[in-house]
Amino acid sequence: MTKTGKLYGDSLYELALEKNVEQRTYSKELLDELRIVKSLFDENPDYIRLLQEPSIPRKTRLGLIDKAFGAQADEYLVNFLKLLCEEELLSEFSGCEEEYRQRFQKDNNIAEAHVVSAVTLSSQQKAALKAKLEEVWKKEIILVTKTDPNLMGGLKVEIEGRQLDGSVRGRLERLHKLIEQ
Repeated sequence: MTKTGKLYGDSLYELALEKNVEQRTYSKELLDELRIVKSLFDENPDYIRLLQEPSIPRKTRLGLIDKAFGAQADEYLVNFLKLLCEEELLSEFSGCEEEYRQRFQKDNNIAEAHVVSAVTLSSQQKAALKAKLEEVWKKEIILVTKTDPNLMGGLKVEIEGRQLDGSVRGRLERLHKLIEQ
């Protein structure tokens, strides 16, 4: 994340906190909308390039944002997108969303756990893992899962910068290092 993404994401979060006084769940609702827009931008990178095209008049580019988001998205979000467009910073949107999400999660005692497993985890396994992580970390946990058959079995979990490697591959690598010593 760049300094610009951090600065703008942080500023948007501060605005959302001010509005939280009026509407308690506002910052969460805005986070949900930010995620949707980020997903749309990730799926359609040409749209960001279009909105940053200097040969298209600024008024036209701002109108495109209004057409795409004005009727459905929150007013703060639409104005935020317009500001990024005017400042030619739409390429920073992903960093802005990341900073906003991190601030929201920190303030609300939430952590993301990135889990890699050799096979797809069942709903019951996910629920059990989530419950155990919440018990240990004393936080609400959001599981982000993916599979990697190269692990051979077990799990790798990354949460708040800490790596927990319970994979068969990880155990074999540690054993190999011990043997080499």
